[in-house]
Amino acid sequence: MLSDSKNDIIKRVLNNDHRAISKVITEIESGDETFNSLHSKLFPYTKDSIRIGITGPPGAGKSTLTDKLVDKYLKMKKSVGVIAVDPSSPFTGGALLGDRVRMNNYIWNENVFIRSMGSQGNLGGLNRKSQEAGDVLAASGKDIVIYETVGVGQGEHEISNAADIILVVLVPESGDDVQLMKAGLVEIADIFVVNKSDRDGSDRLAQSIKNVLHIFKNKDRQDPPVFRTTASLGLGIDGLFNGIETFVGESKSNGHFENKRTVRYRNRVYNLVQEKLTKKFWTQIKLKKLDGMINDLNNNQSSPYDVVNQILKKTNE
Repeated sequence: MLSDSKNDIIKRVLNNDHRAISKVITEIESGDETFNSLHSKLFPYTKDSIRIGITGPPGAGKSTLTDKLVDKYLKMKKSVGVIAVDPSSPFTGGALLGDRVRMNNYIWNENVFIRSMGSQGNLGGLNRKSQEAGDVLAASGKDIVIYETVGVGQGEHEISNAADIILVVLVPESGDDVQLMKAGLVEIADIFVVNKSDRDGSDRLAQSIKNVLHIFKNKDRQDPPVFRTTASLGLGIDGLFNGIETFVGESKSNGHFENKRTVRYRNRVYNLVQEKLTKKFWTQIKLKKLDGMINDLNNNQSSPYDVVNQILKKTNE
């Protein structure tokens, strides 16, 4: 539980107190429901931040790219929050929290807050807690909130529930795999980035992406632009940054931003209701009944649907 009074911690977060921000995010990670009441007070201050999602396969250079974008925003006198979501182990729940080490240039900069979080097994790389941490950063006055996460195929669609603009980062070694991209990946990307473009095959990859985009062309929007960067050398960053700014400006003017945020809000409410009902339903008594019903799988001839109906019937009695 938070030891500080609720009003005090809210005031400190709104004043960009990084220790308070860190403490609140720790409470989010621990699942402390104290945050629920805090969120109600912080949420009205979360709407001005632009949220950027950066996703792609391991080794694509997402952290380096994020670092360069942070630097660009700082030069524009804007503040930035970064949620670096690392893949959690499906066995231990532990995460490889390397981004905090890789992006430690800003550790003493009050205009930058970087936090690594585990995905906790979520295939999309993001979970509810990551989005709530983003809300805290937005409430603290961060102009830009960046979610950096490892993409794992179509599960990457989860990031679209958290961000206003999605950057999908690929590298030349992805050239053969890009042909296998499904429509879901194409649909979430607002911008494609071919990073490490100083390597052989970058031209071919960029063209392959454009070919795939043509196949899955969406008449309701323009094809996502494809930018080539070599983030480690700072090459192509200006062009990408300008592309992001252009997308943001156009999305605000044509209503795309507002529509996307409305859908995101609806999805969050839906998921929270689902989570709360599931948690409330599975009491220890029901879990014991379930274990008893399926204890001997070899002799259990009941369909899973039959078991569900029996559990629900007993619940309603």
